[in-house]
Amino acid sequence: MHTLKVSLQTKILGFVLLLTFFITTLLTVYFMMVESKQIEEQKGRLALEISKTVANMPTIIQAFQTKNPSKTIQPLAEKIRKQTGAEFIVVGNKKGIRYSHPIKSRIGKKMIGGDNERAIVKGESYISKAKGSLGASLRGKAPIFNQRGEIIGVVSVGFMLEDIQHQMYMRLMKVVIVAVIALIVSILGSVLLARNIRKDTMGLEPYEIAALYKEKRAILHAVKEGILAIDEHGFIITMNQPAKQLLHINRKVRQTKVDQLIPAGFLYEVLDSKQPQTDAELIWKDKILIVNTTPILNEQGEISGVVASFRDKSEVEDMVNTLSEVRKYSEDLRAQTHEFTNKLHVISGLLQLGEYDEVIQMIQEETAMLQSQHKLLFEQIKDAKVQAIVLGKLGKASEKKISLEIDTNSDLRPLPKHIKLSQLIVIIGNLIDNAFEAVAKLTNPLVIFFATDIGEDMIIEISDNGNGITGEEISHIFERGFTTKTNRAQHGFGLANVKEAVDELGGYIEVHSKAGNGTTFTVYIPKRGGESCA
Repeated sequence: MHTLKVSLQTKILGFVLLLTFFITTLLTVYFMMVESKQIEEQKGRLALEISKTVANMPTIIQAFQTKNPSKTIQPLAEKIRKQTGAEFIVVGNKKGIRYSHPIKSRIGKKMIGGDNERAIVKGESYISKAKGSLGASLRGKAPIFNQRGEIIGVVSVGFMLEDIQHQMYMRLMKVVIVAVIALIVSILGSVLLARNIRKDTMGLEPYEIAALYKEKRAILHAVKEGILAIDEHGFIITMNQPAKQLLHINRKVRQTKVDQLIPAGFLYEVLDSKQPQTDAELIWKDKILIVNTTPILNEQGEISGVVASFRDKSEVEDMVNTLSEVRKYSEDLRAQTHEFTNKLHVISGLLQLGEYDEVIQMIQEETAMLQSQHKLLFEQIKDAKVQAIVLGKLGKASEKKISLEIDTNSDLRPLPKHIKLSQLIVIIGNLIDNAFEAVAKLTNPLVIFFATDIGEDMIIEISDNGNGITGEEISHIFERGFTTKTNRAQHGFGLANVKEAVDELGGYIEVHSKAGNGTTFTVYIPKRGGESCA
């Protein structure tokens, strides 16, 4: 089931719209509650203050002593009503009979509302709500006292509740308009924000960024090469586990200055030059690393960091050496095939000439030799990897007219799994090839192969009857690039590779040689991986 993926702009717009609507609604309701209360209190206090003022006016009090109080009170009350904006100012006697009213026809009639008792009986001034002849209203009531302090009447000043509600509504409309404007502004702001974020994220949605991040982490941890990335200030932003292993780092390094961990001159050179560097060598502790660096450029072409990849040079060399040795092994098999093809051609020619006895003799000699070699190879050397290597060298020796013999004392069982075919090709292949080259110009060239695993070590010994190696040369023969041959460009690596392979297996090599008496290389390799036999 696919999850609905919503764009970042839609998310921001929806969230801001919902949040703004919620806040503005909440604030509007709260404001109107407060505003309504304030308007009502203000109108109530105004009505009360007007009623008190009218009740204490001498003209009003004196008018109560006349035969027709309304003649004096009505014009004055209407004047004050119009000046204050009150809906009505009604003055009545102790019995509630009106002496003033906005509608003259209602003067002389009883006041309606039933809320005069507190003023007429108790002499209190107060605010009340009641429905009178003009409708529901908010009223301010005040008693009228004569000079002797006796209650002689009541003043009622009112504002219609409908007018108060209309005033509240007008205030509400203003608030709503402001809220709508705020909502529109927030929508525009959210759209601009979303576009700006999309620009910063190169048009990618958050789920796409999350997917890229997961892919990046998976790729960084999947590649065997070490990956290191820094920003323009030299702070590390990414380093995968292979890089930590190659650089011997076992802690978190994010936002750490790179030159606090490794020599970082090559990284700063790329930051300054903006040019990539390929296959540079970095010597770090016990390793030589091959480093490739690439600048990170932003949309404006300005450098924002550097990415570097690390490879262990020894691993690259091992891979190259292995490929080289496999190629040699293939050539040896080709030589063997070529040699047998030549012999088959000879047999075919002899058969055509009718020399059957010669053919039989040749086959018998070849069979006897092969049986002798193969008996030793397949019966006394039980490891298939060593068998394959030696079998290939036998063919090459036959092609070169060199006698390659397997020592009859050889006895080798299947080797432990930690000894790999590539390592055996490097060790046995190079030593036999060196022996072939040492005896190539002799009249009776002889190379002897011996292998045994009696005891704790596997022992491989290759001897030749060549001219031997001088003592001075023996001390340098395992150095990379050293050779006694004329063509130095293509030599000087075989024995160095042998030494590295033996060292990897925890073994060692002995060389016995005297000028004119041949050379013997003896290799000791522990059968238990990781144990040194030195």
